[in-house]
Amino acid sequence: MVWTPKKKKFGKNRYYSVAKLLRRQRKTSPQFEVMLSSLSLEEVIALKLELAAQASGSPLYGVPLWKNLNFIVRDAVIKYALSATRTKHEAARFLGMDISQFWLRQKYYQTESYFNKEKEDDL
Repeated sequence: MVWTPKKKKFGKNRYYSVAKLLRRQRKTSPQFEVMLSSLSLEEVIALKLELAAQASGSPLYGVPLWKNLNFIVRDAVIKYALSATRTKHEAARFLGMDISQFWLRQKYYQTESYFNKEKEDDL
């Protein structure tokens, strides 16, 4: 019996990668990603908030950060799940939710348009 390698299965999420998207937009580089990986998530969030405050010239008064923190984190986790899995069903299982709940969350956070935005810009 001849051994044949298994076919690799690729889903629509194959091309979903936040890292690749940000590199194509020239917002990151491999060197920046190495430096970023040495920071904790808490340090990255605190640094990002501090830089935003410096850019505005004052603390971010009036921006309801605490209230919107859950939305920010959930949006980031859904984007990661899509980039780490092959299909949306697999992403839903990865997050521990059923597919209908995942579809609602994905529509709410508009993750599909985030990954497809660059394709529309190329046309």
